[in-house]
Amino acid sequence: MTIGRTWTVVLTGLVGDVVEVEADLASQTPGFTVIGLPDKSIGEAHQRVRNACGNSDLPLPRRHVVVNLSPASLPKHGTGLDVAMAIAALATELPLDAVSLGATVHLGELSLDGRLRPVPGILPAVAAAARAGFRVVVVPAACRDEAELVADVRVVPAVSLRDVARLHGLDVVDTVQEPVPLPGGESSLADPPAEETDLREVIGQPEAVEAMIIAAAGGHHALMSGPPGAGKTMLARRLPGILPPLEDDEALQVASLRSLAGRPVHILDRTPPFEAPHHSASAAALVGGGSRYVRPGAIARASGGVLFLDEAGEFSAHALDALRQPLEAGEISIHRAGFHARFPARFQLLLATNPCPCGQYGVPGGACSCPSLAIRRYLSRLSGPLVDRIDIELAVQRVSLARLRSGEGTVSSASARERVAEARARAERRLQGLPWRTNARASGTWLRDGPQAPSADVRAPLDAALHRGALTLRGYDRVLRVAWTLADLDGRDRVTVGDVGRALFLKKGSAAS
Repeated sequence: MTIGRTWTVVLTGLVGDVVEVEADLASQTPGFTVIGLPDKSIGEAHQRVRNACGNSDLPLPRRHVVVNLSPASLPKHGTGLDVAMAIAALATELPLDAVSLGATVHLGELSLDGRLRPVPGILPAVAAAARAGFRVVVVPAACRDEAELVADVRVVPAVSLRDVARLHGLDVVDTVQEPVPLPGGESSLADPPAEETDLREVIGQPEAVEAMIIAAAGGHHALMSGPPGAGKTMLARRLPGILPPLEDDEALQVASLRSLAGRPVHILDRTPPFEAPHHSASAAALVGGGSRYVRPGAIARASGGVLFLDEAGEFSAHALDALRQPLEAGEISIHRAGFHARFPARFQLLLATNPCPCGQYGVPGGACSCPSLAIRRYLSRLSGPLVDRIDIELAVQRVSLARLRSGEGTVSSASARERVAEARARAERRLQGLPWRTNARASGTWLRDGPQAPSADVRAPLDAALHRGALTLRGYDRVLRVAWTLADLDGRDRVTVGDVGRALFLKKGSAAS
C-alpha cells in the first residue's frame, strides 16, 4: 500500500511551521478524513479536494482516504493546505514522483474546478519553507511575484491541480484555464498611488518642521496638539519621506506583514510604511488578533515606519492604552486557546489632537464653546502613562499672515532626509557593538550610567526636574535620548547642557519644568 507524502506551511502570526502531509488508504467505507488538529476550514477541505480532483480528471481513489498533518500537536488553520492534501491523496494511487513530492512545498486553496486560489501570507510561508531547507515551492499563479521575493527558492506558479500533477511526473492532458486573480482584483486591493509630498510645502512652522526632523533622526515618538488647520496632518504625512529607506530584512518583514494582512505584494518596497487608522478603530483593530486566524493590526503593519493617530482625542481610551505595552516591548503577543502569535511593533508613534472637542480652546481669536468638564474628559483620553512614553510634545499654532508671506520654515524633504541620515549614521557609530541602532531604543541604564553618560553638571536640569516630580524616571531617560539626537544633528560627540535644556523643552514645554 502506497503512502503519499509532501509538505506545506502553517502560519501562526509571522512564524511559519513546515507541516508534513501524509495520505493513506484505509479499508473502510469510502470517505475522506483529516487528522492532526485541523480547524473547521481544513475539516471542510475534503469536499473541495474531492470536487477539484474530479473536475481535473484526477479522481480520488474509491476508498477511505486518511490525511495526517504532522506534527499532530500543532494547530492547523486556513485553506492554504488544500493543494498539499490533494496531491498527497492522489499519490496513494497514481504514479507521482515520490522524490519530487518530498522535496516540494505546496501552498494554495483549491476551487471546485481544480484551479488554485491565492491565500494570505504567501510571502512569509515561502520564507519559512526556505529557512527549513526547501528549494521548490508551488504557489497559485496570482501569487508568483510575491513568492519570488524570497531568494534561493524555485517558485512554481500553478494555475490548476493539473499543473501540480504534471510537475511531479504525471502525464496529464494540458487544458487552458484562466488563473484565479487576487481577491477583488488587483486594482481594488492595491493601495492608491502615494501622494507626492514634500516638507517644503509646510510653510510658517519652523519649530514643528524641526521637531519632525528630530523625531526622524532619533526614531522618537511625538504628540502634536493644536487647533484644526494648523498643519498637524500635513506634517505627519511627510514624516515617512524623511526617514531612511528600509534595509533588506526590514523591507521583507514589512512585505510579509502586508501579505499576511491580505494586501497585494509585488515588489520589495523600501519606503517606511505609514498607517493611519480611523479614530473609530477598536483596540483589536490596532493590536490585531482573531479567534482562529490571526491577522496583524495597524500597530504591526506600521512596524519599521510610522503609526499616525489623527484626532487622537476621539479614539477610545481603551484603544489608546493598548499602545502602551507595544511601545515598551517592541512586539505584540497575542494569546489564544491553542496558540500564541507574535508580531513586531517597532514603529514611531505620531499623535495629533485638538485642544478640546471644538478645537478652539486657547486659540487666539477662537471662541471655545466646550464646557470645562468636556475639555477635561477629552484630554483625559490621552492617559498619563501613554503621554509619559512620548518623547516630543509639540504645540502647533495656526500660521500667521506674516509667516505665510515670508515663507519662514520651508525645508525640503531632500535636505531634511540628508540631515536625518547623517545623524543616524553618527548614532550607529556611537552605538556600535550595542543592541540598539537608534537613540530612541537605547537603554535608560546605559544612557545614565554608561561610558558616554553626560556629566553631573550637564544633567543638572534633568536631576532638578526629577527631584521636583516634573519628570518620571522613564521621562528622564526619554529626555536624554532626545538630547543625544540633538547632539547627533549638530555633529557633536557629547551631550551639552544646551541639548538637555532643549530636549526638556520638547518634552515639557519649558527647560525649567
